[in-house]
Amino acid sequence: MFELCRTDPDVFRALMAEIRRQTDQLEMIASENFVSEAVIQAEGSVFMNKYAEGYPDHRYYGGCENMDTVEQLAIDRLNMLFGSEYANVQPHSGSQANMAVYFGALNPGDTILSMSLAHGGHLSHGASVSFSGKLFNVVSYGVSRDTETIDFEEVGRLAREHRPRLIVAGASAYPRTIEFDMFRMIADEVGAYLMVDMAHIAGLVAAGIHPSPVPFAEFVTSTTHKTLRGPRGGFILAREQFGRLMNSQIFPGIQGGPLMHVIAAKAVAFQEALGDEYKTYTQQIVANARKLADVLTDRGFRLVSGGTDNHLVLVDLSTRGLTGAEAEARLEKAGITVNKNAIPFDKQPPRVTSGIRIGTPAVTTRGLKEDDIEEVANYIADILSSDSPDGTIRSVREKIAVICSRYPLYSKRIARYDKAVQQGCEG
Repeated sequence: MFELCRTDPDVFRALMAEIRRQTDQLEMIASENFVSEAVIQAEGSVFMNKYAEGYPDHRYYGGCENMDTVEQLAIDRLNMLFGSEYANVQPHSGSQANMAVYFGALNPGDTILSMSLAHGGHLSHGASVSFSGKLFNVVSYGVSRDTETIDFEEVGRLAREHRPRLIVAGASAYPRTIEFDMFRMIADEVGAYLMVDMAHIAGLVAAGIHPSPVPFAEFVTSTTHKTLRGPRGGFILAREQFGRLMNSQIFPGIQGGPLMHVIAAKAVAFQEALGDEYKTYTQQIVANARKLADVLTDRGFRLVSGGTDNHLVLVDLSTRGLTGAEAEARLEKAGITVNKNAIPFDKQPPRVTSGIRIGTPAVTTRGLKEDDIEEVANYIADILSSDSPDGTIRSVREKIAVICSRYPLYSKRIARYDKAVQQGCEG
């Protein structure tokens, strides 16, 4: 830390401020998590110095023997984790993993059937502002008004009407179990490929907490963070017959040299996820989310679909005279970080929304269990129910600070930062 502090005190101060923010607030954004020190060390390593275009044993640069070792470890561990036949660990993000599948399975203008962004889907599943919506003909399915779960009658009807080349399952704001067998049946009926984007639930799938899409889909994409608790990045799983095609779509198709330091960090995270403690961790994620849902329901809040099966809840604020943006801002001031989020059939614009999305992966990594979540959920309810929230926010902020001190984060790293400052590195 001394070198960074001395060389660039501006960046050092921003880094210190961010680690204090993460440490002193409760991170409850469903797509975020905290990696281990081992993952940080791997990503911040000299692997970042090396170009390694190509794949293990087939590189376009010399000096890649150690790159081959690390990437093959990541591939083998990922296949072991999900029982898959093929894995590519080079995608820089989940969106780029999705792009590779689209480019490999489709031609521009082909039809994709995917979940509407307004009902919980993802930008890269065909939103008009995304490359996916610009290059392909996208037809969207959604959730039922009655149950707010995926409307499979609509999925089947749209599939038969539009005959998509690819059906996409997976979501970024869907609190229920996804029935991959139903998607497979519909895909078979119309002769479509099935791609599952399991970015949000990958960690739950790895631990057997959520059904796996691997037996049902030709292609499975994901990020490596969120519930999987690795570095920010992506990967692709596929049936062996599509392996060479997927490799060519990532490199040289849409990417150049892989980020070997990130791949090293992915390998470490996959090894952690193969351990027995990881399953206990994912079980606690779901238990915490259910406790969060129960408390908020008891406090009179309406949850989309009535609850949760996974790591997140989606809270409908439309009857409370409060927008998602306002709720996010209130909770941020109190030391609880969430994100505004559209709810199905939302009447508010995307930058405002009628809901918030709250997740439990990061607080579970930190060590919080059901009793702690019950306390936090009541604080959330207090803030969102208050007619004059400023006093409530101040009171809750003090209580959140106590919880954060009860479950410290990155203590050794903070000590190193403080030591660098004490040594006068900024002066």
